[in-house]
Amino acid sequence: MNHTTPSFAKNDDVKFFRTLNSRVNAYFKDNNIAKTGNWQIHLKTIVLFALFLTPYFLILTLDMALGWQLLLNILMGIGMAGIGMNVMHDGNHGSYSSKTWVNKIMGGSIYILAGNVYNWQVQHNVLHHTYTNIHGHDEDLDAGRIIRFTKSAKWYSFHRFQQYYSIFLYGLLTFNWAITTDFIQMKNYLRRKLAYGEPQSPAKLWSVLVITKIIYASIWIVLPIVFGVTWWRVLLGFFAMHYTAGLILSIVFQLAHVVEETDNPMPDENGEINNTWAIHQLHTTANFAPKNKLVNWFTGGLNHQIEHHIFPHISHVHYGKIAEIVKTTAKECNLPYHEFKTMRSAVFAHFKHLKDLGKKPQLA
Repeated sequence: MNHTTPSFAKNDDVKFFRTLNSRVNAYFKDNNIAKTGNWQIHLKTIVLFALFLTPYFLILTLDMALGWQLLLNILMGIGMAGIGMNVMHDGNHGSYSSKTWVNKIMGGSIYILAGNVYNWQVQHNVLHHTYTNIHGHDEDLDAGRIIRFTKSAKWYSFHRFQQYYSIFLYGLLTFNWAITTDFIQMKNYLRRKLAYGEPQSPAKLWSVLVITKIIYASIWIVLPIVFGVTWWRVLLGFFAMHYTAGLILSIVFQLAHVVEETDNPMPDENGEINNTWAIHQLHTTANFAPKNKLVNWFTGGLNHQIEHHIFPHISHVHYGKIAEIVKTTAKECNLPYHEFKTMRSAVFAHFKHLKDLGKKPQLA
């Protein structure tokens, strides 16, 4: 990854963000609504944790056939992805509640999802939200050599098949979190002195990481074995849960940024991006299935990525309402507003884009 920090243009001739911010603030003020979560996210939290934990307790207490156990593990994976996109995500953005301690608790749910608060906040809140879709700076575009997400990434001959094999690798996302990714990220981020909020001592961060990983393994692997579940069934179920969650999360992430419609701008010779930060978000982000109630509910508003990227501190429960304000303002300023009407069209666009990026550059 490139560690030279890019900067964004400061001059906004069309006054896009000033106008948009004023209109969005007026919406909340006129309707006497808080920008943080409400009863909807509270109810959703209960439902998703029930979906995640109920199958776990059933596996611990009931003797069942392998097929039923794996079905419950898949349900746990669905619940795990839902908690990540709705509860953990809003909590770590400080948008779940107006109370800091509530946000910390909800953000801390990442520890039972296999992740780490410090790593997630640096990668997501700092690197991804600041340098969205900029190759070498946004780590969401870094899949090593195995998948080529941008034209700036080096091409290898096996990328010709990435539209086929990528779907199988997507499911490994959270499994890698649980085993290796957090340790690699923490080492890199501490070396680069990256932080979100007040810096913390490396000793404390490493201690939290190791202790929470031990607790995590105890809950999901050791405890089921103690309760009598055969060790290989525990490991198989653990993998099935993670693969389900990883597949869901990866696809949702990719539909918003890795499609042909979104840009991957690079800094000029002075290290500057042509657009202001807010306009940059319009060029690099896409929405999908904005009218689909199930997608809206389950993805935690991550199908409204444009609104989320411009207003990350506003809870996702409000994105559907402010989307028209963002869309109208972008149109008035003659700026792009990328949107796929259905999830199917977004999925098709993503894998078509992977196919195009997999072609040898000289022939593409």
